[in-house]
Amino acid sequence: MGNRTERFYKIENLIRHHGGVSFQQMLDALEVSPATLKRDLQFLRDRMDAPIVYHREDNLYRFGEEFRGQKHELPGLWFDERELYSLLTAHQLLSGLDSNGTLARHLQPLLDRIYHLLGTSDSDSAELMRRVRIMGTGKRPVPSEHFELIGAALLKRQRIAMRYLTRGRKTSSDREVSPQRLIHYRGTWYLDAWCHESDALKRFALDAVESAQTTGQKARDISLKRVEQELDGGYGIFAGSKVNWATLVFSAEAAQWVSREEWHPDQKTRVLPDGRYELKVPYVEVTELAMDVLRHGAEVEVASPKALRDAVTTRLKAALAQYK
Repeated sequence: MGNRTERFYKIENLIRHHGGVSFQQMLDALEVSPATLKRDLQFLRDRMDAPIVYHREDNLYRFGEEFRGQKHELPGLWFDERELYSLLTAHQLLSGLDSNGTLARHLQPLLDRIYHLLGTSDSDSAELMRRVRIMGTGKRPVPSEHFELIGAALLKRQRIAMRYLTRGRKTSSDREVSPQRLIHYRGTWYLDAWCHESDALKRFALDAVESAQTTGQKARDISLKRVEQELDGGYGIFAGSKVNWATLVFSAEAAQWVSREEWHPDQKTRVLPDGRYELKVPYVEVTELAMDVLRHGAEVEVASPKALRDAVTTRLKAALAQYK
């Protein structure tokens, strides 16, 4: 598609700079076959809405009279057919994350344009969407009005006043925050924000937001580097400054899959002489890491630290007690 894209720009530039060019002049400049040039001109007119008109009286191609004096530009972002179908697949992925249709509604104009570029019918597009399925469990939907308001405030750099439920304490409190980043993690949306009450960076689950509105005040900007340093240091979604390291040892059987997984960008790994797989990951809070260790059952052992090993042992004993 790269060569084809260059031809499109050359065709437009030839017409723009000369006012009108003949078919032969374009053939000489582009060094392509007549059939290829005809297809390019047809694509530019039908798919890209280029105002190219053929004038039979002087055998020249020009921009149409109705576009004279108006600015016409080819788009600066180009996709080939495979990339366009990839975009449709990405749209389907977004739809899987978007139970209320908030994202899909805003992306619909782009989706319509992609269909136009592909030349597909509505039935073809629907069939394509049915061929791609995103499966997930444990999704916690966010009310669309909250998601849209928070997303808009993030882009416009505005503060948000919100009522937030802290599930661990089972209490609600009023917060004023400056949004910094949205994260989708394991079926749930989170907001990384500067909390003006606690004067610190915090991570909020969007499904725990009970009410929200913009304050009209400009948000405090925190560098993304600082956000990443303070909130992304440990395993999973739990944030904090004190990072511990866990050493997990997986059986040789489980190593076939676990060795291909990334648990954390800073993880350290090695294959032991007997085929077992050692994984070292940083973590802040034991809860999520312990739950993921438990999901591997007898295929993993917590080698260290003792606090994590004890936490997993306690959970295993509690689970076993349910079956006595």
